Amino acid sequence: MIKLDILSDPICPWCYIGKNNLDKVLAKEPINPFTIEWHPFQLNPDMPAAGIDRQDYLEKKFGGKQNAYRVYSRISSTAVKAGLNLELQLIKKTPNTINAHRLIHWAGLEGVQNSVVSALFESYFVKGEDIGNFSTLIEIAVSVGLDEHLISKLLKGEAIVDEIKQRDANSRERGVTGVPTFIVANTHVLPGAQSEDLWSSILLDLKRLEQEKNAE
Repeated sequence: MIKLDILSDPICPWCYIGKNNLDKVLAKEPINPFTIEWHPFQLNPDMPAAGIDRQDYLEKKFGGKQNAYRVYSRISSTAVKAGLNLELQLIKKTPNTINAHRLIHWAGLEGVQNSVVSALFESYFVKGEDIGNFSTLIEIAVSVGLDEHLISKLLKGEAIVDEIKQRDANSRERGVTGVPTFIVANTHVLPGAQSEDLWSSILLDLKRLEQEKNAE
């Protein structure tokens, strides 16, 4: 198995698109060659704990309503081409994602990390739910088989908050400036929402290398 590390934030639309493209390629493979691990990277590490109004956030981030509309029109168009229909108009708040990242970490310990990441993306971009809200996160946890009482107790405490922040900071120190960022075999760094064609090409290269290794 080949390690695939993915740095992501569940409020990043390009991360959702990038995951979707990867998932579609892997679904065609009889055997998944990757061991996937998701890592925290907050797009807004200084976001207030309660989050902020979505429109205020977009206009501030992109320098006005027109620029925000232009950026998200491109995102929506790319998403549709990838087979995703984002219901961006349903999103009322941009949340702080520290607790979503904590949930992703705990899901990894139980072997359901990929499922939780998918559920977070769908919750935010399709249902317009507040994934900074404890009840939303607990509902997602339960939907993938995690223990409701345990996750509720963990979220209400401060467990691994500092660890998540430190992992985020370490990624920035290593030169990561945006997400998604894919790291194959701890060697090859692929920034951005890579296409299905690129992932197909990567898998072909990996198979070729494996065949050459076995032929030696």
